[in-house]
Amino acid sequence: MTTIDLRKVRSEYTAKKTPEIVEIPTRQFLMIDGAGDPNTADEYRHAIEALYPLAYALRAEVKTASGDAYVVMPLEGLWWAEDMRDFHTDDKSNWLWTAMIGLPDAVTSAMVQDTLPAVTKKKQLVAGDRVRVAQFAEGRAAQVLHIGPYAAEAPTIEALHQFIARTGYQLSGKHHEIYLSDPRRADPWKLRTIIRQPFSDA
Repeated sequence: MTTIDLRKVRSEYTAKKTPEIVEIPTRQFLMIDGAGDPNTADEYRHAIEALYPLAYALRAEVKTASGDAYVVMPLEGLWWAEDMRDFHTDDKSNWLWTAMIGLPDAVTSAMVQDTLPAVTKKKQLVAGDRVRVAQFAEGRAAQVLHIGPYAAEAPTIEALHQFIARTGYQLSGKHHEIYLSDPRRADPWKLRTIIRQPFSDA
């Protein structure tokens, strides 16, 4: 049996401390949509509580089918607001989000159809019936590695947006974050987060 760490073989899980342009391939993800402040909303907490058990259950199915294991991917988030002026304020109550975890190609539709409902029922996952597996196509984007607390991301995000503007493009799509560190264990000032922003021609 082999154990694969997809973060080490998929280039989209590495980033530099200075902004760069990348091309992100289409991948399948375990996803759940919601709204509200992620720091206080029960909806976000229930989403995360559902995503991880389902991700580990799919990992077990792949291991049973192939004999190979893989490291469950880090949590990711897409963030936006209907009125993007709300997205740039300290009030996060109007934020919309998609929480997601990447999956390997070995996860099949049959595994998804059998595993998600069964695990949701067995573990009584409040938000389990809202979780789906879908393809996510990001394409061209700019990204940067932020090191430090999530609350201190603003200057990093602003630098990324300025880089996109200087390069002659405009923001498009949803703000994307990939949480490489476990906030329950890491020093907040050592948290590593990839911040990614798709763009289009100006």
